[in-house]
Amino acid sequence: MKLTTLNPFKTACVVPVLALWLAAVPVLAQTSPGMSPSASMPMGQMHKGMAGAHDMKASMMKGMDGMQAMAMSGDVDKDFAMMMKMHHQQALNMAEMQLAHGKSTEMKTMAKEIIAAQKKEIAQFDKWLAKQK
Repeated sequence: MKLTTLNPFKTACVVPVLALWLAAVPVLAQTSPGMSPSASMPMGQMHKGMAGAHDMKASMMKGMDGMQAMAMSGDVDKDFAMMMKMHHQQALNMAEMQLAHGKSTEMKTMAKEIIAAQKKEIAQFDKWLAKQK
């Protein structure tokens, strides 16, 4: 199939999701199926932040699964708004986990900025989507 025959919107949505998935594969391969990362580590090597990192990754994977399962309406504007809203919600979830588990003051500051910006953009998507019904 030629790339030029693909729907540009679908390509724009699939490429970032595929990139995230490909980036996650090496990490997933490090853990035996059905085992949490901490289950395969000796107690002395477990870090306090490991639960937060595991939760962040699980949240990201859940969000990617949700975007992949989302039925497309065929209306590029509506599909863009729905997918971006989900994408921004994942950014919110990750930023909240950073605030709860992170140590870096700089990263916590960035997380707070991300939360404020993403909430504003989600509200804009909600407002636009409400008008489309």
